[in-house]
Amino acid sequence: MDAGGDRGWLLGHFKPPGDPRHSDEVEIKWGVHPPGDERAQWVKGEERTALLVLISGRFRVELPGRSVLLSEPGDYVVWGKGVDHSWRAEEASTVLTVRWPSVPGYRVG
Repeated sequence: MDAGGDRGWLLGHFKPPGDPRHSDEVEIKWGVHPPGDERAQWVKGEERTALLVLISGRFRVELPGRSVLLSEPGDYVVWGKGVDHSWRAEEASTVLTVRWPSVPGYRVG
């Protein structure tokens, strides 16, 4: 797997044009998180819709007014445009994230 170069992002606008992984429609990330790993700050002003699926571990997603604990493989959460969010790996966790559209100008991470 070559995801390390883009911090786990496998597909999106940030891959080179002409590369089959280049997409303006969708971004896909394979995220591997050690226990206690968390976002340094909340994502605000989100312009994309996102789906996060737990592959293994225990992973918490914080959304305005609710906290979602993903604890069984296949558990997932979806949030839409304009929804601020943050996350924390409660155990070593692997998650698959899909965001759409792939918006240039966002930092990969």
